[in-house]
Amino acid sequence: MRTTWNDGAAAVALITFDVDAETPVLAEGHRYAEHAMTMSHQAYGPDVGVPRLLDLLDDLEVPATFFVPGWVAEQRPGLARSIQDRGHEVAHHSYSHRAPTRMTPEEEREDFERALRVFADQDIEIRGHRAAMWEATWNTASLVAEHGLVYDSSLMADDRPYLVDTGTGRIVELPVHWSLDDWQQYAFLPEPAIGSAIESPRKALELWKAELDAMRHYGCLFNLTSHPFLTGRPSRALALRELIEHAQDRGDVRFARCVDVALAAGADPALKAHTLQRRSVDPTVYPD
Repeated sequence: MRTTWNDGAAAVALITFDVDAETPVLAEGHRYAEHAMTMSHQAYGPDVGVPRLLDLLDDLEVPATFFVPGWVAEQRPGLARSIQDRGHEVAHHSYSHRAPTRMTPEEEREDFERALRVFADQDIEIRGHRAAMWEATWNTASLVAEHGLVYDSSLMADDRPYLVDTGTGRIVELPVHWSLDDWQQYAFLPEPAIGSAIESPRKALELWKAELDAMRHYGCLFNLTSHPFLTGRPSRALALRELIEHAQDRGDVRFARCVDVALAAGADPALKAHTLQRRSVDPTVYPD
């Protein structure tokens, strides 16, 4: 039987959560560790949002993938296990949530490997990766392949899974997009300025339903990125529930964990392959 990444569905839906907790704030400066309000705002994600969202997923019988920074797993030793024990996937989301584009290659490697060591110590199997802030470098995919992971979910070259030749191996890319990220809808803090939006969940729901239905038309991968400190808030969690129920009512949308789609995509002979290519840029035309 021929393997296809979508298994005949009109669209495949990935419900993914970036369990960033305090790391995006600390990545902006260690001084924010002294800001009690700011740190409590971020702690809401793993401490309140994750349990609420796990219950929601149980109710709807939907699998999900949780991208967890190594620092967050280290600070909360039972968190990753509590997610995995509910049947969901735990995936690599850096150690510190510092953007790879702001690090040297050596720093990116150390951060990447430090997270893997945390998960190994907790006996959590890691099969996939998502770069902090999606800010992958030209080296990121090679690190993913080198360490035996099967997929990345940071890039935007397609709206279906695709294969990436890295030089150290081939991985599956599960593309993302800003239109399917709750950060653009809900993120707000006075300092650091991680965002300035507090949109109505009805607006976000309208946007995501429209994208899902269009992706059903074109046969795409609906890769929704949410953050428990944002979507874990009550009205937003109910909007996510309504979105999932909308997809379930369509009858032609398949829900899956990232790793399951990646494994199917890697065996799909019809899947498109991309070679990461850094274009040469004339600094006299595009100066810093």
